[in-house]
Amino acid sequence: MAGNPKAAKLRALLTQGEFILAPGIYDGISARVADRMGFPALYMTGYGATASMLGLPDAGLATYSDMVGRAEMICSVVETPLIADADTGYGGLLNVQRTIRGYEAAGVAAIQIEDQEMPKKCGHTPGRRVVPAEEMALKIKVASDARRHEETLIVARTDARTAHGLDEALRRARLYEEAGADVIFVESPESEAELERIGREVTKPLLANMVEFGKTPRVEVDRLKKWGFDLAIYPGLGFSVAAEAMRLAWTHLKDRGTSNGVEVPQYRDMHELMGFAEVWDFEKRWAT
Repeated sequence: MAGNPKAAKLRALLTQGEFILAPGIYDGISARVADRMGFPALYMTGYGATASMLGLPDAGLATYSDMVGRAEMICSVVETPLIADADTGYGGLLNVQRTIRGYEAAGVAAIQIEDQEMPKKCGHTPGRRVVPAEEMALKIKVASDARRHEETLIVARTDARTAHGLDEALRRARLYEEAGADVIFVESPESEAELERIGREVTKPLLANMVEFGKTPRVEVDRLKKWGFDLAIYPGLGFSVAAEAMRLAWTHLKDRGTSNGVEVPQYRDMHELMGFAEVWDFEKRWAT
């Protein structure tokens, strides 16, 4: 079976020591905008995908079918490698196998699974519960074995910090490294000192989640690199600024009865962004 060139590219960048800075995308427009900006990877955020598809919170409500469909759509319109949130793998071990293979077939380069109980919750919200560490380690082993392409990266996330403390989160990180995860993601550390400790104690490539309005301090890339991190995702930046821009523009429309004079910057060439030039060329070629 043919390999996964985008996954191979992402794995090579990590091997070469390039820091992976990945903006959070969630729909076709955000994917197309980010794809042309030269980032080494993009991150499909579960929060943003669930919100944009369903208008609902990231609380285990989006199904495997919802999410793999969104990943496939995004992969079809971008050239940049995609890291994609796959929640808990959507069930037991057989579900994890199906998830990995489905996300691979969709074109995903790196697949993130986490150790929360189902239904999962957003990583910076209260009340998260985690499964036994050994259960998650077995999921990682299944995920690694399920890959049809050796280039595909498995990202193992632990949510143990909030309820059980950093020591337990790091114990799980080490266990998940041994189970075969390619990238480790310790969710929601609560200080710069905790970020530094995670960087010292995790051996595999390490992901930092720089989420807006969350528990973790947002630290510039230079310091993350210095502390031992290899990737940083910004899942909420895109949809939070987009939502606020819409609110401001629509407030102007409601108050003034016109879109004239809206002060929020607008994307000037949506036709070009969405690929209308190809449509027009097609129509010219096949016009009757």
